[in-house]
Amino acid sequence: MTDAARISSPDFGAALTAGAVPVLPFGALEQHGPHLPLATDTIMADGLARRITEEIGGILLPPLPYGQTSDNAGFAGTMTLAFDTVRAIAKDIATALKQQGARGFVIVNGDFGNQAPLRQAAREISEHLDLPILVVNYPGMAEIAADLCTTEPAGLGLYHAEEFETSLVLHLQPQDVRMERAVAEYPDYPATFPAVLTGLEKLSRSGVFGDPRPATADLGRRLLDRLTTEAVALVNAFLATLPG
Repeated sequence: MTDAARISSPDFGAALTAGAVPVLPFGALEQHGPHLPLATDTIMADGLARRITEEIGGILLPPLPYGQTSDNAGFAGTMTLAFDTVRAIAKDIATALKQQGARGFVIVNGDFGNQAPLRQAAREISEHLDLPILVVNYPGMAEIAADLCTTEPAGLGLYHAEEFETSLVLHLQPQDVRMERAVAEYPDYPATFPAVLTGLEKLSRSGVFGDPRPATADLGRRLLDRLTTEAVALVNAFLATLPG
């Protein structure tokens, strides 16, 4: 693995020339209940991206610590980017990589709100820059959580500050987790959710969706192992389509 933040310009160019594909963790700074750090999504995206980059011999780019997280804007500490800002950041980085000769680009997304702008960016990058791109959104997450977690999910695809995410951060960055503050909360969703945009502060007073209390670092390691297996298979399938 090549860590772009720790190498020189010639070394970066040499890695691209050798065919190494850049991998960008795209996170967010948003609330994750009273027990998890605001950087949770960035920590998880970077953790998975590092695993992927090691497996494929890629180039790990520094993580983006902000994202489109307006659903959590009602909670202190959440710093959201606009949809078009996320799209533009991805396109700008892709443009630089294309100009320097990258043969492909992988983004590991750590936040639900980034999915739509990154999907749009990927379409524009592919069509306008002719740069093959793959956005990885925690493949197999629901199935992995169902297999390994002990608590019920909050439903509607929301995995937020519960057992899954808390375990991953306990594994990756335990010093920033305050388990003595962990609380469980299962919101009652209105019939119009998620079709009608609703601030998450109106659904969960704590900002938690599920139950984080049984989370452990060992579970986080096993979850990350499974996520890595799924993600690496997806990335390798993408790499097989690239020229060179």
